[in-house]
Amino acid sequence: MSSAVKIFQGRFGRVALLDMNAPLVGHAHHHCHILIKAGGADSAFRVRGERAPLTDDMAVLINAWEHHAYEHDGPQGEQTLILALYIEPGWLAEIQRSLALSAHPRFFPQSGVRLNAATRKITEEFVLELWWADEVSPGRLEDLLFNLIIAVIESYSGWRDLSALLKMKPPVAMDPRVRHAIALMKQDVTHDFDVDHLAASTGLSRAHFFTLFQRDTQVTPLVYANVLRFEAAVQRLTQTSEPVGDVAHGLGFSAPGHFSRFFRAHLGITPSDYRRVVNLFEPPAEADAGAGLI
Repeated sequence: MSSAVKIFQGRFGRVALLDMNAPLVGHAHHHCHILIKAGGADSAFRVRGERAPLTDDMAVLINAWEHHAYEHDGPQGEQTLILALYIEPGWLAEIQRSLALSAHPRFFPQSGVRLNAATRKITEEFVLELWWADEVSPGRLEDLLFNLIIAVIESYSGWRDLSALLKMKPPVAMDPRVRHAIALMKQDVTHDFDVDHLAASTGLSRAHFFTLFQRDTQVTPLVYANVLRFEAAVQRLTQTSEPVGDVAHGLGFSAPGHFSRFFRAHLGITPSDYRRVVNLFEPPAEADAGAGLI
């Protein structure tokens, strides 16, 4: 059974050390997503319909709203320890202006990047720090995290040049009907997804709505709705003391077991496990932040 060793959540997003032995459903995140093998068997992700190996030497890079799925390839009974970074683009942009486009759907030009010896060493040191995270200040954690991200993406030479990125990857305006549908989805994540109702609300046929939505968001309406529901679940699990059964009911699940299966299919662990292992980090104090950042 897959499990979470530790999870850290803060304004930077989430950092999770996951011990995986089973695949995950296809899903997406609004985060800039980096996955690094920290131990165990080699494995892989399916990104943009192509296989992206996760090995000692290869990390997986997934853009915001990019559809992906974990494919556990290890021998039966063997685990893969994964360092999973779910990074808030806004946090990156605050630290380094050239990372302002990290939310762009093509920020990472490829889904895999080779790790050199120096980056592997930084990763190992970061993982070791996680075991003692109760003693790590928010500023220290953010500093370590930022340095690790830069080490991983350093070979992507264009990230430092914001003007070049803007020219190479100009933002695409979202169709106002798609924006309207997303606004409706965000208003209420508790109801079962109904694509026909959304299409009707935009004045489009089901097929035309589906095509426009996927063109503008990179994912299907159902995947987008599941992202919103999952993130709402994370917030309720970490920001309230509601029993898990009440969280499930509040999110529109007919039974706690259905909620648990939904959550596990997206992260590999149950909602109860997430609440048990997560560590919440407040923003660093002024005197604590900024050391060593670019």
